[in-house]
Amino acid sequence: MGTNTWLIAPGVWRLKDIFVNVYLIQDRDATGWVMVDAGLKSTAPKVRAFVADVFGKGSKPKAIIMTHAHFDHRGSLLELAEEWGVPVYCHHKERPYLTGQASYPPPDPSVGGGMMALLSFVYPKGPINADSYLKELPEGGEITELEDWKWIHTPGHTPGHISLFREKDGVLVAGDAFVTTMQESLLAVATQKRFVCGPPKYFTPDWGAAARSVKKLAALEPNVITTGHGHAMYGDEARKELHKLVKDFWRVAIPATGRYVEEAATFDKNGIPTHIPKPKGTMLKKIAVAAALLAIAYVVSKQQKKASGLEKKLLGSLGGSLKTTALGTLGATAPASPALPSIPLVPAL
Repeated sequence: MGTNTWLIAPGVWRLKDIFVNVYLIQDRDATGWVMVDAGLKSTAPKVRAFVADVFGKGSKPKAIIMTHAHFDHRGSLLELAEEWGVPVYCHHKERPYLTGQASYPPPDPSVGGGMMALLSFVYPKGPINADSYLKELPEGGEITELEDWKWIHTPGHTPGHISLFREKDGVLVAGDAFVTTMQESLLAVATQKRFVCGPPKYFTPDWGAAARSVKKLAALEPNVITTGHGHAMYGDEARKELHKLVKDFWRVAIPATGRYVEEAATFDKNGIPTHIPKPKGTMLKKIAVAAALLAIAYVVSKQQKKASGLEKKLLGSLGGSLKTTALGTLGATAPASPALPSIPLVPAL
């Protein structure tokens, strides 16, 4: 296995690309396999190399199963589905986001927690069109290509979100119904520290449904939990942490404030949004200000690389102050930046 690849359980492999996981799952007779989720746009070449390592060069899956269709889970879907010519399975309420029919409710950068949340307003939320490959998962939880597995509807993070479970040894592939790292924090994402968290806050528009989904998964008493973000967890530790999340969900998983905290987005029977709450208070203005500050900080950082001596220090200090101010605008936490020295201004950027 490579640096960012792991054997999670018998017949279950994980590939991490930057901050998101993709899974390869072998069927019961070891005669074929499926891929779960498709990562980022950068994931396709890494999947090809991983597949060659695990199953041999030229191997292709019997199908691709999507837990949901957020940008970081469907990034390489069209490229790989076209290359392999295999069906793509999803829940019928996720179909609109994989056929170009609907866009998800906007992400909520006001939830706090760190840079990943703060920048969520720039993440792609529009759909893709994979209709020519798409099939709806059959009723009853069966997965034709994986006889020992069942799919479970776990809405909240998205209306058609699903998780996968192999009952014979208790392996749970949860998707983003809950995750095992604090996905809102860039530092936590970078270090991949293990602990069970609710679904990524900035992309979750229905917290009531999310809480019920986590409770449903905890009732399975899994032996292995592995998710869309973070490392796998095992045995008593995994179950203990999952039940703790259920118990404390309304205190630790749901943000203190946010667009969808007091009022959830609603969806019709096909998963298409019917009502999206408005941002709270002056959040739109705050997002605009934060975006502008971050953009200026980016320009400053580019100039800093070209500068030297005192000018470089000034630019670095200015960039840090801009980033801190941007984070503070949206109520996120950040380390304090050094104060700017009282000396003449740097040239205009």
